[in-house]
Amino acid sequence: MIPYGKQNISEDDINAVVKVLRSDFLTQGPVVPKFEEELCNYTGAKHAVAVNSCTSALHIACLSLGLEPGGILWTSPITFVASANCALYCGASVDLVDIDFDTALMSISHLKSKLERAKKDGKLPKIVVPVHFSGQSCDMQEIHSLSKEYGFYIVEDAAHAIGGSYKDEKIGCCKYSDITVFSFHPVKIITTGEGGAALTNNSKLAKNMELLRSHGITRDIHQMNEKSSNPWYYEQITLGYNYRMTDIQAALGVSQLNIIDEYISKRAEIANYYDKVFRNTKVFPLIVKTDRSSSNHLYVIRVSKKIRNILFDKLIETGIGVNLHYIPLYKQPYFELNGTFSEAEKYYSSAISIPIFPLLPVNKVRYIANTILSLLETDNECYE
Repeated sequence: MIPYGKQNISEDDINAVVKVLRSDFLTQGPVVPKFEEELCNYTGAKHAVAVNSCTSALHIACLSLGLEPGGILWTSPITFVASANCALYCGASVDLVDIDFDTALMSISHLKSKLERAKKDGKLPKIVVPVHFSGQSCDMQEIHSLSKEYGFYIVEDAAHAIGGSYKDEKIGCCKYSDITVFSFHPVKIITTGEGGAALTNNSKLAKNMELLRSHGITRDIHQMNEKSSNPWYYEQITLGYNYRMTDIQAALGVSQLNIIDEYISKRAEIANYYDKVFRNTKVFPLIVKTDRSSSNHLYVIRVSKKIRNILFDKLIETGIGVNLHYIPLYKQPYFELNGTFSEAEKYYSSAISIPIFPLLPVNKVRYIANTILSLLETDNECYE
């Protein structure tokens, strides 16, 4: 079976991890700060806070921005549940903004109209979480302008998107947001096994997130109530969590970040091939806007609603590991979300994620594309 996504672990990666295993620190050592520094160097952000998952990054981002019971967070219906769960962890509520079908990204027109209604109703969001779905940035300049008009914070959910760019700047630079979060799960662009990071240009937010990831404990004398100079002294000054990343994970992250551009280039080659082969067919990939470049974490095609499930099953039968990203949040019974999200519904009924990852051989890429076209052309059920 060809998986839809897969990590690439090199000998350099293994050696980096082994070096930490043979060192004095497996966690809370020097490698996590090194990884954070490299993330800042790569993206252009001023601060990075590495944590044990992107979900944790979302949680501490929301807490640092003051999301609390009675608050509201808006996000996209086409995303993983973590993009909304971060609000529920804070006791806040969740609402959704429909997507643009062509990109599967948060729709600016829907966002504008929803904000206008929310202002009249006195229900404006505290935080908006645009999701950079599949690796392509949302229109952050427009969302940033709206944030100034309506007074909400922005957390970019860039779990898919490290290595992508928007208006010639790296995703993660936080030019148009308060905080950006990344995921380093194995199927993402680079991996630390499990792991994530929250990036910001605001030093106060960075310090808050650093506290929250490690039990709310500080050894910074400037933050303590008792000004002790004893080296063993610490204080818990807020309620935090054990969201720390280990040095073992960070070592893998530093090593992978060294060759991230190679990974991005390979993913772009595969995506470009798919784009070329599917042009003028019954297969419709997501559109990438001209003012941005995608990291191509996912390659999503849309086909006729009548044949999507049939094609999905037949691709699995042929050994092609396809997937669906994602079941819309409003369909999850836990959220009890109301509203009409016609573009998200249209996307959900037609989308299939097909394999894309750096180790995918050229002959397999051709096989996947040709199989999809062949099934659509020759299978009566698919053809109808």
